[in-house]
Amino acid sequence: MHSPHRRFSRRLSFDPPPTRLAAAVAGRAARGEETLDLTETNPTRVGLPYPEAELGEILARGAAAPYRPDPRGLLSARQALAAALSRPGDAVSPDDLLLTASTSEAYGFLFKLLLDPGEEVLAPIPSYPLLDELAALEGVRLGHFPLEPGRRFALDAGALERAAGPATRALVVVHPNNPTGGYLTPSEQDAAAAVCAARGLALVSDEVFGDYPLSDAPRAGPAAARGDVLAFSLGGLSKSAGLPSWKLGWMRVGGPPELRRRTLDALEHVADSYLSVATPVQRALPGVLALLPRLQAMIRDRLLGNLRTLREALSRVENAELLLPQGGWSAVLRVSHTLPDEDLALRLLEREGVLAHPGYFFDFASEDFLVLSLLPEPGRFGEGVRRLAGLLQAFTVLPL
Repeated sequence: MHSPHRRFSRRLSFDPPPTRLAAAVAGRAARGEETLDLTETNPTRVGLPYPEAELGEILARGAAAPYRPDPRGLLSARQALAAALSRPGDAVSPDDLLLTASTSEAYGFLFKLLLDPGEEVLAPIPSYPLLDELAALEGVRLGHFPLEPGRRFALDAGALERAAGPATRALVVVHPNNPTGGYLTPSEQDAAAAVCAARGLALVSDEVFGDYPLSDAPRAGPAAARGDVLAFSLGGLSKSAGLPSWKLGWMRVGGPPELRRRTLDALEHVADSYLSVATPVQRALPGVLALLPRLQAMIRDRLLGNLRTLREALSRVENAELLLPQGGWSAVLRVSHTLPDEDLALRLLEREGVLAHPGYFFDFASEDFLVLSLLPEPGRFGEGVRRLAGLLQAFTVLPL
């Protein structure tokens, strides 16, 4: 007799063992021990002063709307979004936009559209590991091209060329990168587009952190503003407005006009199978977009303040280098020590009660990186980085 147990698909490991760091965090929580979490990236959990009453009123006004779904997103929402995204010399058309429930869903739609099962999409490393799971869930392969650590993780066209193979159908770039915080320069974006044009690849540009520059470094514009290659710019309220619970993202489609039209028609067909974006949120979008200057200023002030605190705390630590981010919500530290990054993160957690990401979580090529979020509440962040600096300084005079 066959076992009644039904196996799951092989797309993912649905019961992975916990990492040593995750097990240590869970153990501290079970014992009631406090952890200063320097990995927190949920903006709604770090004490930011959201205009909750205004947001509630905006959402309430859209709640009683009749349901008239549009696979691309309500025209009124796309018109407001197009106006918010437009810049001098780059007028965005609402006809080039498609709303999704999240950036993750946008990736899923694009992988469905651009790749057959078993084909490959290229993405940078180091980068956020979510793409691995999204690709696996769509039955496609995720290949990687390395960013150059010697040039602050810049994009290298030669690495792209070497990584692209006969099964490659799309290239993902992250602008600015998560977690290294580097924006693509105009020349780097041109190089990526040239590889895509030569090989017939689509260019997918994840620009969710694009509204948070932390320096005056030169940066490329939206990939979808290009007309020479099929390109997609991804964004969403989760980062642009610090509202992950509102579940609204978008993609902008760019490229040669006829190819762009056919692509949008095909994406509409995909989106019509899900109709996942809630109508009240779409109707509320113009009101949320009107609040963007305040919301983004609130978050940017937090990021810049914590970045100053981090620079000051590490200024006297000889064995740690802060790789200053150009944008985004994270900071990367390169640490000279004899411990692998996971062991160092465990030591930091066990001795100081401070949680930081080891670099391997983001596929750094060497084991001497730690990654911190710049979002935590300033008092807790300051105490956490003070303890981190103290531990690293102790490593210079004490045996490990």
